[in-house]
Amino acid sequence: QVQLVESGGGSVQAGGSLNLSCVVSGGRFSDYKLGWYRQVPGEERWWVAGIDESGTRTYYTDSVKGRFTISRSSAKNTVDLQMTSLKPEDTALYYCTAGDSQGDYWGQGTQVTVSS
Repeated sequence: QVQLVESGGGSVQAGGSLNLSCVVSGGRFSDYKLGWYRQVPGEERWWVAGIDESGTRTYYTDSVKGRFTISRSSAKNTVDLQMTSLKPEDTALYYCTAGDSQGDYWGQGTQVTVSS
């Protein structure tokens, strides 16, 4: 059974930083494409960032380019999201996701709140 557990959320002021981490257990970590999504109450879940199986290629939605960095560690089976220069519009519940040929898996989410 694949499980994902996020941590690192919290409340910060605009301009601050947070580091989210997600531990992936079950399955073969090296087979997973990994990513982060976020969701505001009443809205759809939006893709934020992704990283390929090897960690070579990373992808970002335009609104976070230059501010967020996604990375993965095969030693720890984690996918991290470093967030800097945070803005109030970054406030959301952040989810990590792992996907392979068998399907897509999701964590429970961690809340990020950015105050102005």
